[in-house]
Amino acid sequence: MEKKKEFTYRGKTISELKELDVRSFSKYLKARARRTAIRNFQEIENFVKRAKEKSDKKKKIKTHKRDLIIVPTLIGMTIHVHNGKEFFPVEIINEMLGHRLGEFALTRSKVTHTKAGVGATKGTKHKAKK
Repeated sequence: MEKKKEFTYRGKTISELKELDVRSFSKYLKARARRTAIRNFQEIENFVKRAKEKSDKKKKIKTHKRDLIIVPTLIGMTIHVHNGKEFFPVEIINEMLGHRLGEFALTRSKVTHTKAGVGATKGTKHKAKK
């Protein structure tokens, strides 16, 4: 039988990471995310605090902050991130640590091409003018 391997991030378990504040956790991030987290640590901490309050009241957590770095205290929450048109629900999981919220709420939808309409081709060009 195989044991399920416990998730670690840069050698630390999730329980160890959840005890750290944003500035301490930023030491384990890559350079670009680390710089962003250190510069905006108050904004991230305020968002986490607000998110915890709303999740305790069973309310939806909605945000337009697509550039927010995902920290360990957000794991397990569902955050509705605005994609330019609507709020898209994003379930935060372990593998998302260090990424930004906007990476998981796509702004462009997949284009599905259908049959060409009247006037779109040379064969139907003159029929449309009648």
